[in-house]
Amino acid sequence: MPHVSHDRLTTQTTDAGSAPRASLDQRRRERFARVEPRGARVHTARERAELLLDEGTFVELAPLKAAQPGAGSGVVTGWGLVDGHPVVVACHDAAIASGAIGAVMAAAICRAQRFAIDSGFPIVYVNDSGGARVPDGIHALHGCGEIFALNVEAQARIPQISVILGPCAGAAAYSPALTDWTIMVKGHGHMFLTGPDIVRAATGEDATADAIGGSGMHTRTSGVAHLEVETELDALQSVRHLLSYLPSNSDARLPVGDAVPVNPISAAGLPTVVPEKASVVFDMRHVIDGVLDNGARLELMPEHAGSALTVFGRIDGRPVGVVANQPAVRGGILDSKTSVKIARFVEFCGRFGIPIVTLVDVPGFLPGTVEEGRGIITHGAKVLKAYVEAKRSMRLTVVVRKAYGGAYIAMGSTSLGADHAWAWSNAEIAVMGPGGAVGLLHRRALAAAEDPDALRDELAAEYRENVARPYIAAEAGIIEDVIHPEETRDRLVAALRLLEHR
Repeated sequence: MPHVSHDRLTTQTTDAGSAPRASLDQRRRERFARVEPRGARVHTARERAELLLDEGTFVELAPLKAAQPGAGSGVVTGWGLVDGHPVVVACHDAAIASGAIGAVMAAAICRAQRFAIDSGFPIVYVNDSGGARVPDGIHALHGCGEIFALNVEAQARIPQISVILGPCAGAAAYSPALTDWTIMVKGHGHMFLTGPDIVRAATGEDATADAIGGSGMHTRTSGVAHLEVETELDALQSVRHLLSYLPSNSDARLPVGDAVPVNPISAAGLPTVVPEKASVVFDMRHVIDGVLDNGARLELMPEHAGSALTVFGRIDGRPVGVVANQPAVRGGILDSKTSVKIARFVEFCGRFGIPIVTLVDVPGFLPGTVEEGRGIITHGAKVLKAYVEAKRSMRLTVVVRKAYGGAYIAMGSTSLGADHAWAWSNAEIAVMGPGGAVGLLHRRALAAAEDPDALRDELAAEYRENVARPYIAAEAGIIEDVIHPEETRDRLVAALRLLEHR
């Protein structure tokens, strides 16, 4: 056999492989060529995925998959890391058929969903789509239905977050509604089943896209979305922030960080933050500041149903979900929208074992024909159900001031399974407030009194001391203890440390 030099062999191998290599390089150049984003968009779909994830960690799934040669599938899917933890992403590509969901695009999204569910990784959907692709007909609709089915399957396994960075119309709008949390960009994100043109043709109503499905409408009025931000980058950073409180899946450990001391000024203010008079309002955020670790926290739905607060934060480095009545808004009363807001938050925390801290100052459920007509009974019952079913979470409750009637039960009571419950020394727990109770129990005496106002005050004081004070609940073992406000954080920290031994 003649001798063949190493150099000649290398040359032959390179020549033989040059055509396939060149073909692959050309396909990659064509497939990954940057198309300048249109309209208000700042980044391409691939850039959005890369910006969401830790730098240099994005790995694309099936990057050459295409609905037609050279056109791509209409979505960029893959996985990467967020703060070192794997996360799956699916970003609609508005450069291809305006991001419309066709059969090929739906199949790509479904593959990403299946990968996320089976791997136990959170999934983030970046929505920028005009809806189902009309030329694909039933195939597009079938693909959308398969996406929705996997949205539902994923609920029990992994966190799902939707980001609305453009239109999210028609069938495309149902997927965000089936995910856990939705973030919208102000002025850019729109989510609706039917857009302005169809609404005008069908009903004669002349409404803008913002009025029908803008971020303001959905984060304030409808409650369909949960956070409004100013820019694309703000939205992606908010996703990273939200993920920092969440386990990767329902079986994973919580992302416990280093313990950070409470803000000393907020902690020092706890003994005086609550006014002595039950009718005087205060901001429950001051109480939250006095018990959580100092630093970042994330309030979801801050502009919707404001008489309740739903906040992610940390205590002793451990993620917690805080549910709190907000006396500064309508006295902290519960209504239909507030009930849905609380139930959704508690249910989510329960699925992923996130401890639930409930801070209570609630006068009751809002009475009247309007709320009864809105189904307050059903919506209130959803709160009860959410707390009862949140067995995987440690449930810790503190009655800060008042807790009356069915609202006391609903706000994380031991009756519903709270692991530990305390009340501040000035708290009141009763079937109804002193004023209402006295009016009901002493109608005749008040009617016959020479000075009914003085008698009412006297009887109310007696009721407050003999019936409503928390010592009755503590002596019955219904709550664990009566505590000073400044003792609250230590009690919560001690309880949460038990999680290490569960």
